[in-house]
Amino acid sequence: MSFVEYPSSRRATSAQLTGTVMAVQANFYQVYLDSELVSPAAETSILLCTRRTRLKKIGQKVMVGDRVGIEDPDWKGQRGAIADVFPRQTELSRPPIANANQILLVFSIAEPDLDPVALSRFLVKAESTQLDVKLCLNKCDLIKTEELQHWFERLQGWGYQPLLISVRQELEYFLESRNDAQPFTQGKTDSALLQQLRDKITVISGPSGVGKSSLINRLIPKIDLRVGKVSGKLGRGRHTTRHVELFELPTGGLLADSPGFNQPTLDCDPQQLSQYFPEIQQRLTTGSCQFNDCLHRDEPNCVVRGDWERYDHYLEFLQEAIIRQEAMIQQPDAESSLKSKTTSGGKRQYEPKLASKKYRRTSRRLQHQTLQDLCEEIDEM
Repeated sequence: MSFVEYPSSRRATSAQLTGTVMAVQANFYQVYLDSELVSPAAETSILLCTRRTRLKKIGQKVMVGDRVGIEDPDWKGQRGAIADVFPRQTELSRPPIANANQILLVFSIAEPDLDPVALSRFLVKAESTQLDVKLCLNKCDLIKTEELQHWFERLQGWGYQPLLISVRQELEYFLESRNDAQPFTQGKTDSALLQQLRDKITVISGPSGVGKSSLINRLIPKIDLRVGKVSGKLGRGRHTTRHVELFELPTGGLLADSPGFNQPTLDCDPQQLSQYFPEIQQRLTTGSCQFNDCLHRDEPNCVVRGDWERYDHYLEFLQEAIIRQEAMIQQPDAESSLKSKTTSGGKRQYEPKLASKKYRRTSRRLQHQTLQDLCEEIDEM
């Protein structure tokens, strides 16, 4: 398997094998071993592994994409035990993937129709991961060449060079010349796309029903992932991918299929939002705002505010971020109702303070007095 191997500050011991976690199923992990370490007697380079109790005690999670050290391999039973998790270069929480290099954001240009606001929301979410973002538009065979040209130039104005494909017809659309009457020519899928995926761990993301599973099936035919149809009533796809899993590309690299969702949550800070719009960053390279904390909304002498297409999208997302931030500020501090306690292992943990009536236990003296009062009332009856 060929992909980028990250340097690790903690090296595997001579008794350990190393590999990459390809899938997580309950408390078991599918680990693809580095090819040079596989035993000649082994029938497969994939071991089904458990996690050492030591890792569980120290709270070390194992994620898809992790580089791990394996001990006690059972080649006949194809089993092993994960003894070490090497330092991660990148980490995503949704989907939970470690060591990814880039995100391939897949949208359909038709069926369902491409929604600019939804696309912007996904792009902002992808940019917030700090990974490289590649944009791919599927089902380009369903629209006319003029409309395809329009979307291509429009997305270039957003700061992206979209890859235009049709998985169904196994085609890619290549830009020949802006002056030609037919600016796009067609070619077999896999050439430009595989070149961008080679020797990298790529997370495929996007709404349900845009053809992510179909695209993976095209690039890796032996997988045969389940493919869902677009709902005619709702105008969006149904979820077919239920968990995260890595797949090996024939030309090198790994693809991470992730569950589709139609409304990603924007949980960024209002001050950080502008970093996720290439158009804003372009404007800030040619000038600067009067205030360092400018939100590019109604501040004077702002170089960002102006007539550019996604400015309304930015303002909409900014309002969401401000409302979310204000709601978090108004929430009571979790530590105000908790007390700190140090365990025997030296770890700090919090537990409810007894000052709260909800957690206060009734004193034994009060319980005794109450019992005495009840006995006296019975005697008087």
